Amino acid sequence: MLHRKNLAALAAATLTLAGPALAQPLPTAAPESVGFSSQRLQNIDAFFAREIERKRVPGAVVAIARNGKLIYFKAFGSANAAKGTAMATDTIFQLASMTKIQVAVGALALTEQGQLPLQSRLADYFPAFGTMQVGVPTADGKFTTEAQKQPIRIHDLFRHTSGLTYGGRPDGSSPIAALWPSGGAAQNMGTSSEFANTIAKLPLVYQPGTVFEYSLSFEVLGAVVEKLTGKTLGGHLSDTVWKPLQMNDTTFRLSDAQRARVARPFPNNPLDGKPQAIGAIDKPPSFDCGGACAFGTMGDYIRFGQMLLNGGSLDGAQVLSPATVRLMTSNHLGAGVQNRVAAVEPHRDGYGFGLGVAVRVQPGLAAVPGNPGEFSWNGANGTGFFADPKEQLVVAFGTAAPGELRKYYREQVQDLVYGALSR
Repeated sequence: MLHRKNLAALAAATLTLAGPALAQPLPTAAPESVGFSSQRLQNIDAFFAREIERKRVPGAVVAIARNGKLIYFKAFGSANAAKGTAMATDTIFQLASMTKIQVAVGALALTEQGQLPLQSRLADYFPAFGTMQVGVPTADGKFTTEAQKQPIRIHDLFRHTSGLTYGGRPDGSSPIAALWPSGGAAQNMGTSSEFANTIAKLPLVYQPGTVFEYSLSFEVLGAVVEKLTGKTLGGHLSDTVWKPLQMNDTTFRLSDAQRARVARPFPNNPLDGKPQAIGAIDKPPSFDCGGACAFGTMGDYIRFGQMLLNGGSLDGAQVLSPATVRLMTSNHLGAGVQNRVAAVEPHRDGYGFGLGVAVRVQPGLAAVPGNPGEFSWNGANGTGFFADPKEQLVVAFGTAAPGELRKYYREQVQDLVYGALSR
């Protein structure tokens, strides 16, 4: 077991702060001035020092803002342990499903322009989705099919009630889901339109509008955005979100210089010793997949989160209206929808789902502190984001931990951050 003074030494040895050449993503403030305890924030340093010493994770970046002020922005350990590259606050992370929130914002910008009504039918953009059948499991472990009782709507894509799914799951319990591609396989199915038309030949796992089923919905939503705008998804997000917010390192397509700054995992999973990798770093997907394929820094993401907490604007740039942000960050899983959010992230019991984000609907049940109205989502390669309007709190963190440890860090970081509040 590490002694406290050894923990402090290790934290100092592995900590990399933003140097003078790196602009801070938000105005800074002393933690105590906005109700945080500097002493208790050191629990974050000590936590990652322990994790790094035990070789469970190469490194991490954590950014915390309250009342619009950045009060904690630190990097720990290595971005690339094999090369001895230190983690830095401008290290780039593969965002995985944290891409979805940005796609939701970019798509809602089209909704505000009258181009993408939430109640429009997906078949209006890709007709093949209108004739998809719905799988119905049978007692012999197989399934039959039936027609859709109601169409897949754009609203269903935003809230994962489309009846689509992710294949490649280890439990293999659903003969219908077994036919579907995994998220990784879906990223290399041609253009976005080719991908959409290919999966439209598969059976849905649920009737549209009835069950929250985490899925390829945002890959399809991205394809709709591309069809509407005539741009790549990255081109549209660059014009509507990334450039206005000065998110200069957020992209679907890394330059060589950016790829050298990307955080990489250990070659073997520290829990079971099996090989692991983040494939999208060195093998770019065949299209800008809206569900998982963006890269970015935690500095960029804290700006994005602060924009949402501000009601759609930051530093004079208005990305969405306050009314649209309120709609996005409200629970959209009504009484007629089966809520399975906690089946994706077990610590999120007590959450519903909005338009691209999980939304906390009650103070209890969940395994983490927070308030009703908190909204969030995380990434499968070890990144996380949450924002709490009541506390005026925004947090973004990055690790390169694509295995089961990523779920551990999601819970621990939230505990650590709320545990450092003093008022």
